Amino acid sequence: MRARFTQAFKIQAVEKALGRADGVTVKAIAGELGVGYSTLDKWVALARQQKLEPTQENEAARMAKEKRPQDWSTEEKLDMVITCAPLDAEEVSDLCRKKGIFPHHINQWKKDFIKEKSVNNPMTMRSDNKALRQELKVLKKELNRKEKALAETAALLVLQKKVGEIWGSDEDSSP
Repeated sequence: MRARFTQAFKIQAVEKALGRADGVTVKAIAGELGVGYSTLDKWVALARQQKLEPTQENEAARMAKEKRPQDWSTEEKLDMVITCAPLDAEEVSDLCRKKGIFPHHINQWKKDFIKEKSVNNPMTMRSDNKALRQELKVLKKELNRKEKALAETAALLVLQKKVGEIWGSDEDSSP
């Protein structure tokens, strides 16, 4: 009876054989996997000729390892939006497929960047500046009022002290 190996097993065996450490032979790896040396050697040769096709199972595992759209950094998103700007819809789809995202992600990222830019819009900044200037004016007015009150209190204390020195206080006179 001849053993049947899955496509995924073959690919993993080839990856293990090609990624082996120094001093480890293909024959040793074949023995470890329970595969004949000539069989593993044939799989490696097929893989080098790109005739060992990945299965849907292996494709799913590869896709799981790819970065999700929400894992992209802001710089990567901006770079992708800029890269896709001059491309037509078909080219964008091809590029997105290679990157593991969809064209609607690019569109959403573009909208997000535009929305963020509009938040920093000069018109919005002018109204914010106006509100801040008005608040500053109110605070300065309040500070001036408090400074005047403090100066008046200090002047009264000084005068009270001088009056006490000139005429003496009621406490100084003894019966």
